[in-house]
Amino acid sequence: QVQLVESGGGLVQVGGSLRLSCAASGFTLDYYGIGWFRQAPGKEREGVSCINSDGSTHYVPSVKDRFTISRDNAKNTVYLQMSSLKPEDTAVYYCAQSSRCDSAYDDFSSWGQGTQVTVSS
Repeated sequence: QVQLVESGGGLVQVGGSLRLSCAASGFTLDYYGIGWFRQAPGKEREGVSCINSDGSTHYVPSVKDRFTISRDNAKNTVYLQMSSLKPEDTAVYYCAQSSRCDSAYDDFSSWGQGTQVTVSS
């Protein structure tokens, strides 16, 4: 079965860093766009970053220059390196797959349980 599992979240102070991992099983992520999304209580889920199979990347303006998305095809894993964290980054972070990063939101699939990121001030 196709599955993505997020890990690496935790509690950090403002200005700290975390690296999130998105591990794929049941498929080879080389051929897909992998996106990171986040959802805070009472808010809609928003896309924060995405990486295509060709290595091209996308970042929402609020995280650009602070977050870096990467992929290790040998490990079948996508990472989100987060630095200079702010309280507004607090959310549950999810990863999902699509054919390409410019896919419609509803075309992303294989959502996992997410990993909690909490940034304290």
